[in-house]
This record gives sequence, structure tokens and C-alpha cells, in this order.
Amino acid sequence: MREAGKYNSLVMQEIAKNIKVGVSTQRLDDIAYRKIKALGCKPSCLGYEGFPASVCISVNDEVVHGIPGKRIIKNGDIVSVDLVVSYKGYHADATRTYIVGNVSKEVQELVENTKKAFYEGVKVIKNGIRVRDISRAIEKYAHDHGLSVVEELVGHGIGTDMHEEPDIPNFDDGSMVKLKTGMVIAIEPMLNLGEKEVYLDDNDWTVKTMDGKPSAHYENTVLITDDGYEILTGD
Repeated sequence: MREAGKYNSLVMQEIAKNIKVGVSTQRLDDIAYRKIKALGCKPSCLGYEGFPASVCISVNDEVVHGIPGKRIIKNGDIVSVDLVVSYKGYHADATRTYIVGNVSKEVQELVENTKKAFYEGVKVIKNGIRVRDISRAIEKYAHDHGLSVVEELVGHGIGTDMHEEPDIPNFDDGSMVKLKTGMVIAIEPMLNLGEKEVYLDDNDWTVKTMDGKPSAHYENTVLITDDGYEILTGD
């Protein structure tokens, strides 16, 4: 899984270099596919329950599962790239939200604080903690910074399957599941600038904010250790 995480990070870096005004989301997906294959990995998302692309690319009010296509990236967009790669049967999952050109201060802070909320969550990790300890830390940071937490979507365990138990919510749902050394989880705050409510687009994949305001997403694959954690997908 460390190897899968390393390759995930390399692919993400390649995608990030190409996120700019005038580039289509399909172009980014093509770049991702070629890099994944060149590294000897597989794109975990491609064909997953029928998903038609190698990577999820969500723009502005799209929270998750944006489908790459003809959409052209514009100045002022924020672009979330959710990437899962498989190496020798093991998956690594990461998401980054990138700012393109000029955005308002509140949108910039949304992106920055979503990343910081992730790190607030991992701060508490060590052998024996409960899932709700992570969830509480993320939720508190988000609310302290005026952001809402999407509740319909959560983090998850990860390994030989892309999505495994346990769920890792970004809000305190009371989960008393205990995390132990050697477990690997994907922690992924999804925070909105406006209200927390979301809806499913007509394409049956893309989740959008109900009020049309921007959403940001930050995720890493994280290994639980005796006295802390190890991030497997870069920073």
C-alpha cells in the first residue's frame, strides 16, 4: 500500500501540472490514465459500478464524482481531483482541490481550511482511538471556520477493495469503532462554503451543493501506527 500511495502521489502531481485555464476535464483524465498505466498501476475508478473515467474531477459546486468531459476549466474555478490507483491489487485514494487563477478570499479559505480540517483529524490518530475522535476533530474545525460538513458522503477503510469498513464520517455520528495499528483508512473532509445540503445530478454520479456554492475536498490514505499515523499518498 505504500507503493500504491507513492504512485498515486506521482499521478496527482502530473495532473496538477496540467490544471490550467483552457484545459478540458477530459484532457486531465487522459493524462491521468496514461501516467497510471506507465507506472504499472490500474485506474481503480474506471468501470467501478459503471463509472466511465479514470479519475473524478469536480468543479466549483460539484462535491464529488464529477465526470470528465468537454467542460473547459476557467479562471476562478476550483477543481477537485479524486484519484484512486491500484498496484498489485492494493488501492490508494487521494483528493486535492486546486485553485485556478483568481478566486475570492472566502473561496481561497474554503480550500485551505478543508486541507487543514484533514490535518486536525489525523492529529488525534494512534492505536486504539475511535472513529468518532477523528470525526469530531474535523467537524469542530470546519464549524469553527464557518464551513458546513457534507453528511451524505464519508471516508472509509481501504485495502484490496477501494471501499472497506469502517466508515470515517467528517461529523460525529457516535461511531465507537476502534482503530488499531496496521489498519489503513481514507480520511476525506468534504466541506461547503454554504449549506451542507447536497443533491445527485441527473447523470446519477455527480453530487452537487444544493445552494450552488463551492465545495472543497481533501483526502489521503492513512496508516494507523502505535503512536500516530503515516500518510501514504503525499501531502
